[in-house]
Amino acid sequence: MDALQECLTHAALAMRPDPRLSVSEWADSHRHLSQTASGEPGPWRTERTPYLREIMDCLSPSNPVEKIVFMKGAQIGGTEAGNNWIGYVVHHAPGPMLAVQPTVEMAKRWSKQRIASLIDSTPVLRERVKEARSRDSGNTVQSKEFPGGILVMTGANSAVGLRSMPVRYLFLDEVDAYDFDVDGEGDPVALASQRTITFANRKIFLVSTPTIQGLSRIELEYEQSDRRRWWVPCPHCDERQVLEEKQLRWPKDCPEEALYYCALCGSGIPDHRKGWMNSRGEWRAERPESTVAGFWLSGLNSPWLSWRQIAERKIAARDDAAMKVYVNTIEARTWTESGEAPEWQRLYDRREDYRISNVPQGGLFLTAGVDVQKDRLEIEIVAWGRDRESWSVDYRVLAGDPVKPDVWTALDELLAEAFPHDSGTNLAILKLAIDTGYATQEVYDWVRRQSPDRVIAIKGVDRLGAAIGTPSHMDIMNSGKRKRRGLMVWPVGASFCKSELYGCLRKDRPTDEQLVLGEKYPAGFCHFPKHGEEYFKQLTAERLVTVKDRRGFPHREWRKLRERNEALDCRVYARAAASAVGIDRFTEVIWQKLERALGQKPLQQASAPEAKPVPVKTAQPMQRRVIRSRYL
Repeated sequence: MDALQECLTHAALAMRPDPRLSVSEWADSHRHLSQTASGEPGPWRTERTPYLREIMDCLSPSNPVEKIVFMKGAQIGGTEAGNNWIGYVVHHAPGPMLAVQPTVEMAKRWSKQRIASLIDSTPVLRERVKEARSRDSGNTVQSKEFPGGILVMTGANSAVGLRSMPVRYLFLDEVDAYDFDVDGEGDPVALASQRTITFANRKIFLVSTPTIQGLSRIELEYEQSDRRRWWVPCPHCDERQVLEEKQLRWPKDCPEEALYYCALCGSGIPDHRKGWMNSRGEWRAERPESTVAGFWLSGLNSPWLSWRQIAERKIAARDDAAMKVYVNTIEARTWTESGEAPEWQRLYDRREDYRISNVPQGGLFLTAGVDVQKDRLEIEIVAWGRDRESWSVDYRVLAGDPVKPDVWTALDELLAEAFPHDSGTNLAILKLAIDTGYATQEVYDWVRRQSPDRVIAIKGVDRLGAAIGTPSHMDIMNSGKRKRRGLMVWPVGASFCKSELYGCLRKDRPTDEQLVLGEKYPAGFCHFPKHGEEYFKQLTAERLVTVKDRRGFPHREWRKLRERNEALDCRVYARAAASAVGIDRFTEVIWQKLERALGQKPLQQASAPEAKPVPVKTAQPMQRRVIRSRYL
């Protein structure tokens, strides 16, 4: 009888009319934030993030909008708006609900950290969701049962989870991190959305920080929506505007003095007026005829990010990887990959006067990249300095058939060469990376005869971003694949290297006056000696384009502008060798060791304790030292 009564109760709850209470009203009345899941524990206050009110109210059953899209910056509260919606559904509008995170593991972690906290800290939800300790509990990590409904949490990488049941409510979080195809069954967003078609009163909520232009799901969804933006008044002239990153300015090296300058009256606005501006903001749609509600909001509106913090993040974004994070999370815009090749003529015209085969001041170690062709080997030797500043030292072509020994003997001789440095010493090639895509067995045989400390076999991975870690541990080289007889073949993120290189090639050289005044070259700047035109044409021989595969999914790939691209490949391999040396992880102490090994004065003093001298191997050809050292 108890079981029958419970079934009747569930049925009655599911059939009752939807309440008029909105999601934001429910959150203000019932939601509590716990100390473990929030930096501001206590009752939820929509007035703290007033821009979320309209978004949450569109999720209310009384609102006719079926699909809501939120393209946002960091620390805006988009996921918390979705959590409020979950709490509202459990308490006031029960029904089947599916929440999707990028992976199953992320869904489990989100459930344990955020959903469990949501339920435990909100009394009206704690009453409705059974305790996980109950033997017959419907409360598991990925499933929360409540009277009249169920919440299922899964990952976008699980086709089984995405087609598990029909749902009225669908919450898709961080959609730009989803794969484009899951288990060969198609797009995970389409698979999940298909679960809602039997419900006339369905709700679909997509939230994400944008990623790469042309590949961003959230940007595509937002562009097809009514495109709402948050307009706030200026405290000085009262004119409304959308906060844009270009209006945030500060004196050089003084981010604490950052002010937002009104685009209309030019007045500087201090950070403490942001709350006043947000409290008087309003959403305005650019395409009101659309039936999809789309919201865009940058990180500048976040109450948890001050002008100073944003300025500090911009100053710290010194390379493309860090700037991409800044553009995505602060500006809430997609990142345009540095895939358009710079004009070769501009690079040719800014060649420098240092001699080929000579290492200029600033270059601290050498790497080489080798491209294997059917009748030759092509090699570039590159010097590397602080902030990945680089100098092309030499470019060699060794004629010969790779299946015959002569060309490999010539490569042995090049590897043994010493390259004169402006400091008066000689530098040997510290690390050489050779591609294994052609004459593979001959390359393996040659690499096996070399010291693994100096020579590595590599294979390019062409997928964009493949074999690359996050910006905090950005290594181009990931774990290698072991071949027979002890040989390791290392995958190289060729797409990342090309994007990084083209971004560096676009950087402008400081003027002579700026250099005299102590201005440094920008991070990653590339120096070139008097190479011929053909070198620069090959270096800029590809560009990154967005194409669709046979199933219609967009992806980015590199396409040749010219037939010859060996110089580009050699530079990519030399960059991979520098990554294998550890350039992306060098500390100030290591840079100082390198400078002292060449007799150079360190550019800056490190706060770390003095380390042991760098071990070097020396010889005396032409009365010069040859430095070929392990610097780590």
